[in-house]
Amino acid sequence: MAAETVFTMDTSSIKYGPGVTREVGYDMKELGTKRVMVVTDRNLSDSEPVTIALEALLAEGIDAVLFDQARVEPTDLSFKQAIQFATEGQFDGYVAVGGGSSMDTAKVANLYATYPAEFLAYVNAPIGEGRPVPGKLRPMVAIPTTAGTGSETTGVAIFDLIEMHAKTGIAHRALRPVVGIVDPNNTRTLPKMAVACTGFDVICHALEALTAMPYNARLAPASPDVRPAYQGANPISDVWAGRAIEMAAQNIVRAVEDPSDDEARGQMILAASFAGIGFGNAGVHLVNGMSYPVSGMVRDDVPEGYSSDYPIIPHGMAVTLNGPAVFRFTAPVDPARHLYGAELLGADVSGVDPADAGEVLATTLANLMRETGIPNGLSAVGFGPDDVPQLVAGTLPQHRVTKLCPRPFDEADLERLFLDAMTCW
Repeated sequence: MAAETVFTMDTSSIKYGPGVTREVGYDMKELGTKRVMVVTDRNLSDSEPVTIALEALLAEGIDAVLFDQARVEPTDLSFKQAIQFATEGQFDGYVAVGGGSSMDTAKVANLYATYPAEFLAYVNAPIGEGRPVPGKLRPMVAIPTTAGTGSETTGVAIFDLIEMHAKTGIAHRALRPVVGIVDPNNTRTLPKMAVACTGFDVICHALEALTAMPYNARLAPASPDVRPAYQGANPISDVWAGRAIEMAAQNIVRAVEDPSDDEARGQMILAASFAGIGFGNAGVHLVNGMSYPVSGMVRDDVPEGYSSDYPIIPHGMAVTLNGPAVFRFTAPVDPARHLYGAELLGADVSGVDPADAGEVLATTLANLMRETGIPNGLSAVGFGPDDVPQLVAGTLPQHRVTKLCPRPFDEADLERLFLDAMTCW
């Protein structure tokens, strides 16, 4: 088969500005909806963003029905609960208010209520069937309340498959929200660790997009309709990912240390959307692939500031803990891109030997983790060498993302990477 010669650029329409949440009623009316499922989690049920969104919808005569059972770090069971609610509710539109968990829950509820199927039908192969979405979904507007996932711009929904003890997902352009309403006012009450975790989600998304296998190193698809949403690094994604890294690096410490720093918070939530546009088209690779079993195998960890009655390792934390090890591993394939990533993070790379690119990027990332209170590697969240075989087993099926790793790897490489990730400094 011939090599790919084409890349595409898809994203949601983005509206940004303090207070712009109040325009969601106008947007949903313009999209022709009359009965809308508003998806959030129980921690946000009575929050200002949800209250404003509901008021705005009602003011436009839209029947807005609140579903506040989205699970932070969703599972297949929590998705199925939302699917049942959506199917029974016969909604013609969806609004998600919250972090990536709420946005992903709304995407999946929309998908299965519109095109009913067995749950694993649309789930990424080889875990599920990887069936393409048959057509357009109902209009969805996403209103992020965290500055991290970029889910308001992407056609991806991630969840824990309980029986597998690892994350997987559904990825298709049709899942992408029509509009992302990016309102910096909505991140005012985030606890410090949530700001740090979501901020590093931005950084890792963008670094992975920048360092992923180039789009023209893949084989061309049999037809355009099966071209993957995650296509590999490409010139347009490079622009969005590069700017996201720079913005996040310049503002994450300020945002963590001072929740009243409106400028820093605004820049971080905007960087999340920039990164979403970048990785939503280029993709991510081994950092995310290795994070899925880390989150799925959590034992008793609940980060400071998180309100949860079950243990969680937030996605942004899970990816970051693997980041330094992975970038050391991938750097030899393209030292220049890794040095560029380090420079965007604030490192002085003048005169650095290309052979040291991975170490420079890893060290720069680890220093920033340290400065913002991220735990020192997998060992700090309850993992040890005995867990490595299961962590490797949970990574191997993550083909959707791992296939974009720029450097070939095998099980032995993954074992070494997880051991390297036990501590970051």
